[in-house]
Amino acid sequence: MTNQTLGLEPHLYNYLLSVSLREAEILAQLRQETAQHPMARMQIAPEQGQFMALLVKLISAKKTLELGVFTGYSTLVVALALPSDGKVVACDVSEEFTAIARRYWQQAGVANKIDLHIAPALDTLDRLLAAGEAETFDFAFIDADKSNYDVYYERSLQLVRPGGLIAIDNVLWSGRVADPQVQDNRTGKIRAFNEKLHQDQRITLSLVPIGDGLTLALKK
Repeated sequence: MTNQTLGLEPHLYNYLLSVSLREAEILAQLRQETAQHPMARMQIAPEQGQFMALLVKLISAKKTLELGVFTGYSTLVVALALPSDGKVVACDVSEEFTAIARRYWQQAGVANKIDLHIAPALDTLDRLLAAGEAETFDFAFIDADKSNYDVYYERSLQLVRPGGLIAIDNVLWSGRVADPQVQDNRTGKIRAFNEKLHQDQRITLSLVPIGDGLTLALKK
């Protein structure tokens, strides 16, 4: 995991931010607070957040899904990009981490757009499907436990409408997926997931080397 785009020298990365990043002050404040957290590497890169906000606007999303909230930066950046009647269904298991998120959502005036579920994400996804919400979401962002990426993807594919977009984080896994000497279980799961999506004809696919690698899967 990384909180800036992989493979860029510091001077080039700083230049990239200086000429492209348009970060709302509330987002900068949340990012700065999260930088002091012991798990700060779980924070998405600001340039990735801005890219996701652009994608949400490009597809005119109104209803979105997020698996893995942490301190809420990605949730906040998407909520700010949604129209006033937009909605984010957010899933996490940590009251501690999401307490920080809730505070910033409130300060930003978007708490009313965010429906946070503190429960295992798979339970929430299954409840949404059971409630008849298949093909009602425009966008989904998967950034939760890597060992369950495949099942999260399959559920999200059911929940997202045709023409909707699924974004999956950490698919380059700090470069470990490309190192044959790395054979731990989580890395293996991400490799297998990446290979599956490469062959999946239900989607149009692009793996974008932003942040820690962001796969974009457009449902056909």
